[in-house]
Amino acid sequence: MSAKVFGAIVGGCLMTAAPLLAQSNAPARADARAEAIARQQRYEISTLERVFEGAVEHGISVVRDRLQAVAQMPAELLISDNAHARGFRLEGYGVFFDVTVPIFDATLWTLRTLDQNDLGLDSAMKELQQIVKGNVNAEQALRRVELQVPPIGLPRMASAVGRDTTGSTASVANDPQSRAASQDPILTEPSEAYRTEVIAALKEAMLNHSSSLGIQATEWLTIAARGNDDRPRLAPADSSSRTRILRLKGSDLLAFLAQNITKDEALQRIEVRVY
Repeated sequence: MSAKVFGAIVGGCLMTAAPLLAQSNAPARADARAEAIARQQRYEISTLERVFEGAVEHGISVVRDRLQAVAQMPAELLISDNAHARGFRLEGYGVFFDVTVPIFDATLWTLRTLDQNDLGLDSAMKELQQIVKGNVNAEQALRRVELQVPPIGLPRMASAVGRDTTGSTASVANDPQSRAASQDPILTEPSEAYRTEVIAALKEAMLNHSSSLGIQATEWLTIAARGNDDRPRLAPADSSSRTRILRLKGSDLLAFLAQNITKDEALQRIEVRVY
């Protein structure tokens, strides 16, 4: 066989093999692209998980500040855990986040109730010691309060409930700051105020940090915010504790990101349902 004929045969074989080789590599390249996209999506979702956890913590901080203003007490006993969030992309639906919200602790409100019942400071502290007995974390937290604020000078709830350290009615009419604090609705509905602040913080985060998720117009961005089931012994049973579903349609999110609607309009379009 001449060299010319041999070269033609080899060339023909190579020309036939090249398309076959390209076809065999195509699925591998497609799988690699799909994995890269999925990896990026997981990263974006994990970033939003931290954002939503931070939003809950921000809501908690706002509640702590309000309670400290009206109660004038350390806020260490108010929240017993950290927020936790986990996100998922659901094919054909959008992105869903499950957010666990810490339980609101009622130790402060136990003190407030004792004060309203005209119990003196010593009686209130003894009553609290009995309540937390056996709960190591709660006992340590109460001990920290005792160490930070000596019992004889422990700031009472006078500014919040209008009583002095002996349990007698205190005058707050001439104290604008105390009067304003006593009007804070958090005094009468602390759990509802807590939920309101957390939901508001989550709504803001939905609008401000979700552009990287690539949610399409027909999809949804959804958050299921629920209380932590591991309720500490010191916390009361919250019979109104339910799952709050926050849901925003992709078309509304895209309209906000394109500045076709204002933030207030976008916030109003976030559906909130209770289950």
